[in-house]
Amino acid sequence: MFHSSLLRLLGALFTITLVAAACGDDTVVDTATDEAMDDESADDVMDDDAMEEESPCYAEPDLAEIIVTDDEVDYSSTTITLATHDSFALSEGTLEAFTAETGITVEQIAVGDAGELVSQAVLTKDNPTADVLFGIDNSFLCRGLEAGLFLPYSSAALASVDDALELDPHHRVTPIDYGDVCVNYWIDELPGDAPTSLDDLIDPVNAGEFVTENPETSSPGFAFLLATIATYGEDGWEDYWTALVENDVAITAGWNEAYYGDFIAGGGDRAIVNSYASSPPAEFLFADPPVDTPPTGSFSDACFRQIEFAGILSGTDQPEAAALLIDFMLSPTYQEDIPLNMFVYPANGDAALPDAFVEHGPLVDDPLTLDPAVIEANRDDWTARWNEIVLG
Repeated sequence: MFHSSLLRLLGALFTITLVAAACGDDTVVDTATDEAMDDESADDVMDDDAMEEESPCYAEPDLAEIIVTDDEVDYSSTTITLATHDSFALSEGTLEAFTAETGITVEQIAVGDAGELVSQAVLTKDNPTADVLFGIDNSFLCRGLEAGLFLPYSSAALASVDDALELDPHHRVTPIDYGDVCVNYWIDELPGDAPTSLDDLIDPVNAGEFVTENPETSSPGFAFLLATIATYGEDGWEDYWTALVENDVAITAGWNEAYYGDFIAGGGDRAIVNSYASSPPAEFLFADPPVDTPPTGSFSDACFRQIEFAGILSGTDQPEAAALLIDFMLSPTYQEDIPLNMFVYPANGDAALPDAFVEHGPLVDDPLTLDPAVIEANRDDWTARWNEIVLG
């Protein structure tokens, strides 16, 4: 029997309610994985350079970059506030290590899900309630950048971060962690061979086996919708969802309802679920009694990458102290504490991973992605069309 309370914690760490909003009516699609798209849909794709030229998301900010001086500064009486989403988690003593190193005290406040976090930061931009914000991801990134929420800051520690994670060319946000939303399956209960592609989910052999989440109320559900758009393009994703409906896909409000409701892990009767690349390591780590291998697997074809960022809020009166916290968030002390607390992967490529992540949760080499500006411009249209197809 698996330790369901800890795995439910994993679900809570990842499941965030999405706030639907859009900044335009364009319907272009951009993806870093053109190979995954058919020739017809690839014709509709706008390349990265064109999107960066047109979107205000990528406009150079009219703000000076923060420079941390080499002068010794006494921060012993300095307190800064870190605003996060509700799923933020660290080991006890991690932020205290930053205080011991710098003298700066960090007060952490949780502000709901990621959508609420960004929305509140926009509303309070001129009188912010925090100095640093953590938890804005690539699906909300352009909303924050277009609102001018963040001060540019290029941490020296970015030298250890993969360039592919640095989505803002002006360093207004810093990548802290990332993970992949992937389709999982219960190995011993599959009706046929293990699925290896999105097309397998519409194969009649898997009729009634797949459960995923509503993209309007669930972060992994929205990521799966984006994965289908990135794969099939504007000309094909609606047909794909029509085929999923015809193959008896189940839709739940959130990750917990899918993983611990319809999926076999929670006593349901469906063998395939939309979850995370880190779900098999979690199943392995929290198994009671212990197991040699996870009972679940995942396939890489449908994995959509989510990246979480931290940024220094433009209204802070402690920009240098806030910059030092960004540096610390990329340090090995902080980065190596991330995987077993938030079940995502550290952005610092030099950070050591737990053995369970290495053995049972390998990262996807070519995850599906969409440009954040494209996501922001099309969110409302995509979810509205999804509703018409799936919910009628």
